[in-house]
Amino acid sequence: MPVQAPQDIPSQADSGLHWRNRFAALGPAFYTRLMPQPLPAPHWVARSQAMARELGLAPEWLDSPAALAVFSGNQGLAGSEPLASVYSGHQFGVWAGQLGDGRAILLGELLTPDGRGLELQLKGSGRTPYSRMGDGRAVLRSSIREFLCSEAMHALGIPSSRALCVTGSPAPVRREEIETAAVVTRVAPSFIRFGHFEHFSYSGQHEQLRALADFVIDAFYPDCRAGSGFKGNAYAALLEAVSARTAAMVAQWQAVGFCHGVMNTDNMSILGLTIDYGPFQFLDGFDPGHICNHSDPQGRYAYHRQPNIAYWNLFCLGQALLPLIEEQELALAALEPYKAVFPRELDARMGAKLGLQDAAPQDRELTESILQLMAKERVDYTIFWRRLSRHVAGEPVDAVRDLFLDRAGFDDWLGRFRERSTGLASAEQSARMLAVNPKYVLRNHLGEVAIRAAKLGDFSEVERLLALLEHPFDEQPGMDAYAGFPPDWASSIAISCSS
Repeated sequence: MPVQAPQDIPSQADSGLHWRNRFAALGPAFYTRLMPQPLPAPHWVARSQAMARELGLAPEWLDSPAALAVFSGNQGLAGSEPLASVYSGHQFGVWAGQLGDGRAILLGELLTPDGRGLELQLKGSGRTPYSRMGDGRAVLRSSIREFLCSEAMHALGIPSSRALCVTGSPAPVRREEIETAAVVTRVAPSFIRFGHFEHFSYSGQHEQLRALADFVIDAFYPDCRAGSGFKGNAYAALLEAVSARTAAMVAQWQAVGFCHGVMNTDNMSILGLTIDYGPFQFLDGFDPGHICNHSDPQGRYAYHRQPNIAYWNLFCLGQALLPLIEEQELALAALEPYKAVFPRELDARMGAKLGLQDAAPQDRELTESILQLMAKERVDYTIFWRRLSRHVAGEPVDAVRDLFLDRAGFDDWLGRFRERSTGLASAEQSARMLAVNPKYVLRNHLGEVAIRAAKLGDFSEVERLLALLEHPFDEQPGMDAYAGFPPDWASSIAISCSS
């Protein structure tokens, strides 16, 4: 499908912001410069005021027609240098060759009031040279899901890309059915992926591969220049650092019950961020084999397989970096930290969910035994941990115990948990548990209710969910319905890669 020539956007909105374009400075081998394709008759769907404040956007400017035009792709932003980047990747374990930003335009790197640089990217902004057979658009439902989950994950303390806003349009977009178009403005320190390195390595562009690695090291991993433990090899040190960050991120996914759904190498951040929210899901009933992606019938990206898939993806990154690392043994050594960091981080996260401060030999068995009991009966993951936290605070045990049919099994586990907790002040232990066991997560049915209303032009539920998910650990009186069990129809929600 030929790429339409980008439309000229003559006016440039002056927001008073300051930009730098370090990725653009890497050169034309890394991207294609082009403007977003305008979105017809745009309107606001949602905005994150918290993200706007971090970016230094003045509230009056964000409320202006100019801001709506900019974040719909209808008007340029003074100082930005829009581009779509090229990358490759393994998709569902198979080499897919050249990919790239098929529906995303990077505006540039905005300098925030605290001196950081954050990239802004418009997702759903039209065709690019990397769209393949796609239309370059995003639909309203997927844009709302990404917007809400980006901000929800950040509030949970999990490394993630962020989202500034969503704009919508009556423009039709064909997926399984005719839907309407939307653009979500994503924010991250960088959107560089494992697939960027694979692209230049597998195509033999080793000068560009080195330039990319040097840029990432200098911008985000300066300590790797010391090359400690790797014969002064900064590229092996980079692989080690990315392995450790990825391990810590996936441990957080597992602890909160988050399923990514599409852990292709082109969806893996070089900074250890959760990116590319497509068919994600927070677990309802605990099922280690749960598959949240309707497009993954073999379950490659099932919940319990995420840790091993992350390591597989890191191995692919190691292969891509091998022309720079040069020694295979060195590359393999740089991957080893994952095997230590992931279980250590997961043990720490699960211990925190139990309110335990100092690790003890029996803690892993204590965690594994309750997870096995929960899996046997598909006990609701989020509700169990929250009710257990409240019980430790002094509330009756029945609210937790009633989640299980095997009362004897639960009573046995609870007795061992209480014995392990001996000597801990229950108020302090409960406070620690309540600070890490969220009451509110973005369950599929909550997102679906907001999406159905948005399709009818009512965006109030999107705003309500955003406000709720920005404070997932707080009680928030009057909002208990959002922390309840999912309705029966929630199990019929099918989320696929088609969005």
